[in-house]
Amino acid sequence: QVRLVESGGGLVQAGGSLRLSCAASGTILGTNAMGWYRQAAGKQREWVATITSGGSANYADSVKGRFTISRDNAKNTVYLQMISLKPKDRAVYYCNARVITRTTYLGPTAYDYWGQGTEVTVSS
Repeated sequence: QVRLVESGGGLVQAGGSLRLSCAASGTILGTNAMGWYRQAAGKQREWVATITSGGSANYADSVKGRFTISRDNAKNTVYLQMISLKPKDRAVYYCNARVITRTTYLGPTAYDYWGQGTEVTVSS
């Protein structure tokens, strides 16, 4: 079994910063892409950023230039550094990881896992 646990959410004033962390634990042979999504009240979950195992990152236009995703492969942890936060960034942030849990002669088997979410509130 694999578990993703997020931390770092909280209340911050507009223009402030937060750093989210998400640690994966369990039967992990490796992790492929890891990413962050968010869901604001009454809205659908949206993609925020993704980072590959090699460190290549992509961002949603709404956060580009303000958010930075990074990862520590040795710790199976992904981070999201958020600066210049805006009230519209308020949401529950979820991490996602494609985790390799076993490998056979056919190759590795990977599954998508989600964290439980951490809430970010930005006051104006």
